[in-house]
Amino acid sequence: MTRFALTVEFDGRPFMGWQRQDHGPSVQQAIEEAAFAVTGETVVVHAAGRTDAGVHATGMRAHLEIEKPITPFRLMEALNSRLRPNPVAILDCVPVPDDWHARFSCLGRHYEYRIVNRRAPLTWEKGLAWRIALPLDEAAMQAGADLLVGRHDFTTFRSVHCQSESPVKSLDRLSVVRVGERVLVRASARSFLHHQVRSMVGCLALVGQGRWAPEDIGEALEARDRARLGLNAPSDGLFFLRADYP
Repeated sequence: MTRFALTVEFDGRPFMGWQRQDHGPSVQQAIEEAAFAVTGETVVVHAAGRTDAGVHATGMRAHLEIEKPITPFRLMEALNSRLRPNPVAILDCVPVPDDWHARFSCLGRHYEYRIVNRRAPLTWEKGLAWRIALPLDEAAMQAGADLLVGRHDFTTFRSVHCQSESPVKSLDRLSVVRVGERVLVRASARSFLHHQVRSMVGCLALVGQGRWAPEDIGEALEARDRARLGLNAPSDGLFFLRADYP
């Protein structure tokens, strides 16, 4: 039995999220079915994080175990062949020790939220970014973001369906960068609460539009009350970038 670590890229638009669902397709299901077609083995694929419906990834890490002798390159090529036409690709495949776990060995997770700040509608990026027509003040957004960095109780920015034992998380980075008409919000932490990134981005967008002051972000955080959340950003613009391991 060999444990393989995968680096996975996917377009989240056709899926109900990473995790298997009873009511629709998932990325996990697509990879597990591809693995069965390649090896004849029923496997479980574990990922570094669970993404919501419509969320994308450029470098999700995952692992599975295969009993059949197979090289990493052959497994990667075979999985990619069987995954078509699903918008899922295995970018890398390497053997790892039996105690390596995509979720529990992970030391850091990195997300990027992509906003297109323009009046014109999206064309090929529809479903891949959040279009905001009103001008955004990225400096004000960064001032609000700075209030969220550190160890806090993020109850306000936590989904009511979150299964985490504690709302307390340490946010290592939350940056707002403008590149032309794009405003990119990048978040890094060891782990995140359900909807935490989308909730933070939604409130930062209110700051960028002048509907909230940067200080309102801090007040919402201190309230520790989901009812104080200003806005939950749509899933379209959220990308899982990468995961860190020892």
